[in-house]
Amino acid sequence: MNNINTSITHITSENDNIFEDLGFSPLEATKLKIKAQLMCKINDWLHKTELRQDEASDLLQITKSKLSDVIRGNTRKFTIDALVDILEKTGQHITIQIS
Repeated sequence: MNNINTSITHITSENDNIFEDLGFSPLEATKLKIKAQLMCKINDWLHKTELRQDEASDLLQITKSKLSDVIRGNTRKFTIDALVDILEKTGQHITIQIS
């Protein structure tokens, strides 16, 4: 039997940034959190529309491989600007709140 500790030792609260908890600098963690939020909204739209990947990539004017990267949450392949552009093509709009 494995002696792997599977107990939960830390839970990130809803208002905190999991990327900071994972050891990223505060600046990088903020960028990663924004990218993740944008990707989640794009994925929500994909699920609601039930489009095939090729249809969605045509509509969003990106390649199928780029769309796959969004679906997998591959944040390294996108700037925040690129994700905002993709999200705008879904008919959703971005508002920014600074705190």
